[in-house]
Amino acid sequence: MFWSMAVDRRKIRKNAHFAKLLGTGRRSDFGVGAADLTRWAALIVADEPVTPPMRGAKTSCTLTLEPIASRGTWSGSTPFNPLNHEISDKSGFGHESGLIRKNSNAPIAVLTRARLRPRKAVAFWRAIDPVARDLRAAEGLHCAFGVGEAPVGFQGTVSVWRSAADVVRFAYRRPEHAAVVERTATQGWYAEELFARFRVLGIDGDREVIGWRDGQ
Repeated sequence: MFWSMAVDRRKIRKNAHFAKLLGTGRRSDFGVGAADLTRWAALIVADEPVTPPMRGAKTSCTLTLEPIASRGTWSGSTPFNPLNHEISDKSGFGHESGLIRKNSNAPIAVLTRARLRPRKAVAFWRAIDPVARDLRAAEGLHCAFGVGEAPVGFQGTVSVWRSAADVVRFAYRRPEHAAVVERTATQGWYAEELFARFRVLGIDGDREVIGWRDGQ
């Protein structure tokens, strides 16, 4: 997989508008010590399905997503073209839009991604640790895991929720998350950030790969 990360990136990008090959962490944990070297991810934005080579993979899981809302940039790009264009808050989860209310029974995926300022990284990890622990027990959570382009400094999470109501409940009613959102605006942790939400159109393959559970 390390070799694939080095040589297959260009092949994928030929057929995609935007693509990232990513390492993952255990659960939603961050940092070098949390890296899960048995699981790797590909994020691909394309008009037609693009299958990454996944060299050596014994099993896989593919999520097909439709963007609902997005704010921020990734490597200077705005890769998603959501149906309603902006998330108006700083939480990364966004307000419950009319579109989501209309499809309240559809699973929702949330992607957060940030490039940390080097001097702010330690403070960020300390602040985010209670949120990561709280996330694991959140009501309606199907799965959550950390992702990143590098073990240090490029951090993100992918989470899939039973419904939009569960996303909103965690984003606005859990004190640990609310406290970090408030600090984000004042601490300047990120040199670049992106938050996006998606409707889950399909899940194919082995869900154990992404740590799927039915949701509490």
